[in-house]
Amino acid sequence: MSPETILAELEAWVRLGLSYLTAPWFAYQVAVIVALFGIAKALSLRVEPRLEARAREIKGHPGLLRVVVALLRRTEWILFSLFLFIALTVLRSVTWPSRSHFISVALSLSLAWLFVSVLSRVIRNRLVARALGWLAWIYVALVILGFDDEAGTFLDSLALPLGEMRLSLLLVLKAALLLVATVWVAVILGRYFEEQVQKSDELTPSIRVLVGKVAKIGLVVIAGMIALSSVGIDLSAFTVFTGAVGLGLGFGLQKVISNFISGIIILLDKSIKPGDTISLEGTFGWIRELRARFVSVVTRDGREYLIPNEDFITHRVINWSFSDDLVRLDVDFGVSYDADPHEVSRLAIAAAMTVGRVDETRRPVCWLTGFGDSSLDFVLRFWIRDPQQGLTNIRGKVLLALWDTFKENGIGIPYPHREIIIKKEVGKEPAAFGDPAEKPVATD
Repeated sequence: MSPETILAELEAWVRLGLSYLTAPWFAYQVAVIVALFGIAKALSLRVEPRLEARAREIKGHPGLLRVVVALLRRTEWILFSLFLFIALTVLRSVTWPSRSHFISVALSLSLAWLFVSVLSRVIRNRLVARALGWLAWIYVALVILGFDDEAGTFLDSLALPLGEMRLSLLLVLKAALLLVATVWVAVILGRYFEEQVQKSDELTPSIRVLVGKVAKIGLVVIAGMIALSSVGIDLSAFTVFTGAVGLGLGFGLQKVISNFISGIIILLDKSIKPGDTISLEGTFGWIRELRARFVSVVTRDGREYLIPNEDFITHRVINWSFSDDLVRLDVDFGVSYDADPHEVSRLAIAAAMTVGRVDETRRPVCWLTGFGDSSLDFVLRFWIRDPQQGLTNIRGKVLLALWDTFKENGIGIPYPHREIIIKKEVGKEPAAFGDPAEKPVATD
């Protein structure tokens, strides 16, 4: 194409654009767009605060609240797009489509801006939000310029035959976008269903977790099948692919699959559940959450251990609240031989009963366990119902109560002591300090 031809076409485009901009209907469309935006802005100032106040009443659904608030913050653009659509429908029914073309462009741009702005607030991953935003703007630009059909034909021509199925780039893009949308909706619905199941008092904690996990996984699988089927992809064509994936899972993801199956077994046999207090290989804490791959255990010092599900199947686990939340603790102590062991036992039981966490329905007991080198040895046994609140702290409170009680009643707590006796030989003068003539003898 010669330079003269290019200049002639550019000149023709410029004349066409100037004629369009100077036409009376263009000014009318601009006036309609400005007026509709002003009306939408005025209505949003009155409607948005009330709707947002109602939306803030949503409790326990942070994901849903985030989406609703992101939409409400764009109330003027929602109303503006709605008004533009109504105006476009009316104008196309009463006059030529060319006299409403600019309104159509404004509607496409407003919808793209609404989509991108809401997406940037809802999706926390900046890369994903930016990629979807660029795709939205590119699609709007193609629609405005009238190249959407040509672009679709070009993308459809880039295809790869897979047996009886023809896999094109256009099909992949449609499937990817629809898959992301359906899976996102499925995850939100799954979380909502799981939260509703957790509120049920008729189900045990393990069954609640199992039902919630199965519902979430089932909804995601159904969403993926709907997305792929809606774009015309035959799911039977993925038989070879799924076989390869299954082989890869068998060899490369053995631990992942093992932990997943172990998690299902744990939920079915109800060996542990959220809220249980457990001990596993030196880790003492309570279970906060059961996940598909691991169990979240929170210790008393605030640390959260993510223990694989397989460890709860293959290792010895102490569940302090498996069948009953009643736990017995022992406290060892000793008193002087001058004390009456019967009185010591009575005072120790009374002291333990003064501690708030000690269960009153199971009376503590105190037994004499031995005659030590310098003390009478006792063991005090008491019961608690809240092991997740800690064991060391309750033992410390009981020991302090014993100390106060024994001090008030004059009962001594002995401690080991050592006496050193220095002997000297008869008939000899005292030797200087450090002389071997003086031999210290130690006795207990």
